[in-house]
Amino acid sequence: MTWLLDPLSLDFVLRALIGGAIVAAICGIVGTWVVIRGMAFLGEALAHGMLPGVALATLLGAPVLLGAAVSAAAMSFGIGIVQRRAKLSYDTSIGMLFVGMLALGVIVISHSASFATDATAILFGDILAISAADLVQLAVALAVTVAVAALCHRALVAEAFDPRVASVLGLRPRLARVALVGLVTIAVVASYQAVGSLLVVGLLLAPAVAAGHWTRRIPATTALAALIGAVAVLAGLLVSWHAGTAAGASIAAVAILTAGVSGVLRAAVRAARRSSASADQGVLAPV
Repeated sequence: MTWLLDPLSLDFVLRALIGGAIVAAICGIVGTWVVIRGMAFLGEALAHGMLPGVALATLLGAPVLLGAAVSAAAMSFGIGIVQRRAKLSYDTSIGMLFVGMLALGVIVISHSASFATDATAILFGDILAISAADLVQLAVALAVTVAVAALCHRALVAEAFDPRVASVLGLRPRLARVALVGLVTIAVVASYQAVGSLLVVGLLLAPAVAAGHWTRRIPATTALAALIGAVAVLAGLLVSWHAGTAAGASIAAVAILTAGVSGVLRAAVRAARRSSASADQGVLAPV
């Protein structure tokens, strides 16, 4: 079985694994809240909303993560503006800006001489290109995510279940919503290089969904989601290496598969428990 893990002896694959594990930890924390709040569409929109910034940074030779962060922040701000000024629903505002930013990003990329190469890297990621400097940036992003999630935990819980109670308790639910959007932005930007803008939501949601089948407490769910995400990164990298498939897509596919398998296993466990309980009742029933 040692041949299976042989790729991990290479420095660039090891860096990809470490970087992917850090991204999985970020997505485990943020993805849990995204699932609880039903904000998957926002995550998808931000993933595509950062496309113009990434494309422009690529053409100008600027830091890609900086371009992604600025573009995603502009997307978040634009959603709020459109929703308030145009009096549109939240999902309609997201949908309009989502398509607009995606189109703008493709227009910017189309001016590149290496259009196909740039588009592939932006849309599907290039986790094997993670450098030591990228690992430092990801570690900083993880530290910020943990700090914000810890400081806003009570407000996020209260706002998720009853915003009115949160207001009465002085927990500032509006600030909690802003913090959550900020966390989603950090997660999307951090995950960009690993799986690209098209697949980022898979790594953000799938591990959290898989973990949610087995835990009910939020801290336990985030920890299990981070672990499942890290396993998905490892399995995806190994599949990519041995099968010759795209690394980012392989990681996202494994993550989605874990969510499906987790759901099936959880249903099987529940069925087994019901069957066992019915059998026990039959044994104890009076003759």
